[in-house]
Amino acid sequence: MEPTCNRSFVSSPTVCAPQMGDEPDSDETVWENMARVCVKTQRLDVAKVCLGNMGHARGARALREAEQEPEMEARVAMLAIQLGMLEEAEQLYKKCKRYDLLNKLYQASGQWQKAIEVAELHDRVHLRTTYYNYAKHLEASTNCSLALNYYEKSDTHRFEVPRMLSEDLQSLELYVNKMKDKTLWRWWAQYLESQAEMDAALRYYELAQDYFSLVRIHCFQGNIQKAAEIANETGNWAASYHLARQYESQEEVRQAVHFYTRAQAFNNAIRLCKENSLDDQLMNLALLSSPEDMIEAARYYEEKGKQMDRAVMLYHKAGHFSKALELAFATQQFVALQLIAEDLDEKSDPALLARCSDFFLEHSQYEKAVELLLAAKKYQEALQLCLEQNMTITEEMAEKMTVSKDCTDLSEESRRELLEQIANCCMRQGNYHLATKKYTQAGNKLKAMRALLKSGDTEKIVFFAGVSRQKEIYIMAANYLQSLDWRKEPETMKNIISFYTKGRALDLLAGFYDACAQVEPLFAVLGASGQVVGFLVLRVSFTQVEIDEYQNYDKAHGALTEAYKCLSKAKAKSPLDQETKLAQLQSKMTLVKRFIQARRTYSEDPKESVKQCELLLEEPDLDNTIRIGDVYGFLVEHYLQMEEFQMAYKYLEEMRRRLPAANVSYYVNQRAVDAVHQGLGIPLARIMPERIRHNSMEDPKEVDEEVMEEVENES
Repeated sequence: MEPTCNRSFVSSPTVCAPQMGDEPDSDETVWENMARVCVKTQRLDVAKVCLGNMGHARGARALREAEQEPEMEARVAMLAIQLGMLEEAEQLYKKCKRYDLLNKLYQASGQWQKAIEVAELHDRVHLRTTYYNYAKHLEASTNCSLALNYYEKSDTHRFEVPRMLSEDLQSLELYVNKMKDKTLWRWWAQYLESQAEMDAALRYYELAQDYFSLVRIHCFQGNIQKAAEIANETGNWAASYHLARQYESQEEVRQAVHFYTRAQAFNNAIRLCKENSLDDQLMNLALLSSPEDMIEAARYYEEKGKQMDRAVMLYHKAGHFSKALELAFATQQFVALQLIAEDLDEKSDPALLARCSDFFLEHSQYEKAVELLLAAKKYQEALQLCLEQNMTITEEMAEKMTVSKDCTDLSEESRRELLEQIANCCMRQGNYHLATKKYTQAGNKLKAMRALLKSGDTEKIVFFAGVSRQKEIYIMAANYLQSLDWRKEPETMKNIISFYTKGRALDLLAGFYDACAQVEPLFAVLGASGQVVGFLVLRVSFTQVEIDEYQNYDKAHGALTEAYKCLSKAKAKSPLDQETKLAQLQSKMTLVKRFIQARRTYSEDPKESVKQCELLLEEPDLDNTIRIGDVYGFLVEHYLQMEEFQMAYKYLEEMRRRLPAANVSYYVNQRAVDAVHQGLGIPLARIMPERIRHNSMEDPKEVDEEVMEEVENES
């Protein structure tokens, strides 16, 4: 009787149990058919109920373990296998590309050719395992020849084939000779040795290059000389060690030490040397051995009381510096002390470092003593020693003396004090850049700037002032830059103005503007906003008049204006002096303005312009602000243009009287001078051109050079 249920088991995991009175065999068949339908519908939840009702414990367990597989098809395939639906399982594994599980399925179902094909094409990870399993299957089927081939393919033939052919020794020997494999030769040699066939075993051991076994058998046969030859030729450690044991048992100590050494068994060799007083060999062996063996050998030399230098060296090489130093001091081995001190560093014991430094001090090796004091972190003592012995502090030494901010050995105050002491020492030695660095690390930027100023490194001075951003440093940098030839370097002038402005030294900036406003050597260059952004050096000769003088005076007036503004804003110490300077600047500005106005209005009202120039010549301190020669030159040019040669000659002669050392052609074109003399019929007596220094700061040598250039041009 079939079970009745209101709902289909396919649409719900709930499955109705069979009715009372149904026969057991019929019930199991129904549940199995329902489970088979679950394979097609992939309803594993329903399949679990079916397997449970079938009493299929193995299938239920397999299905539960298959739940770990990520693919649904792989889990369903396991259900199909448990129900004997192998074709469906095969298709499911192929669908989800689980060729590893498909390979296992083929092997379990005895489809070996398919399994090998899948392994070779899709599951190469398990290829050797597949070969091996097939070989086992063939061996069980007594197909040994084919099994042998698959054992070779699985690379397990070195163990499996001798086991398989252990009952057929003749076939096994033929196989071993055929394969020519060292592992198989060694296995066959061991077999022959177990059968007491020593000569044959030796031949196969030699083919396998098993030198240890060769030496072992030769020693067993008493042929120790042949064993020694093999060990020396091959250098095999195991063979050498075995042979050394044989020699030791025969009390041939030197041979035993030799072969222990070749076997790298230094502790055994050292043991024999100590027991037999082979001190020379002991030293060499100890140096080749481990630190523990070195210390043991050093103790041996120390206990004997002889060759203490060897004991010191071994303690040193083993890293036992304290013992090495103690023994070196006790035995007065100064050369050894120097070698040991070279390996000491900041990680060494401070007491050892201090003791070594005292030793070097006693023997006047101050540089080494300083290095050890620094390694011991005794910075004050090291610095004091440098000062006492007038030692030059190198940058490397200074860096070692510099304590980091995270260091807990010194307080922050002590650290800064130490850095300043280092910097002071560097200053006395003339190493200004290093002193600057140390003052900066100590946080004393003013002293750092003073050190940098002494170095004269303009580029670094400008950079340091820019990054320090301190008022005093800005002023110091600007003062230094004024000592340079800033008239030829517009960038330097910009820096001076910038530093005075940032340092709020308006009085100093005003003084600089006043110096810049001298008309003859220098003219200010104004920016678009009217601010002075630089200066223009002006050198005028009678052969080169390329710059508009009205424009130069205009810019000079701008510089004076800037100077007046800065000085008026400055907080001077003496208000009276400030007022005096302001009055002087105002007077200069007025004079320059009057001359500019006279030049500007000449085209409109020449008479007024000439009148203003004549009035300017009556000003008492005109030459401190305006070049008198420019005013006379203006008047001479005017009267020459009006053909009033007498007035032109008058002002020309008056200029020569007021500026006796001046070159007239510097202010008046030579053609104009010639025209004046020709107009009056006066012969022209040429005067050697000579430059005037009128209020300029030019070097007399430079002036002489320029005069000679003008003479050459004129000739």
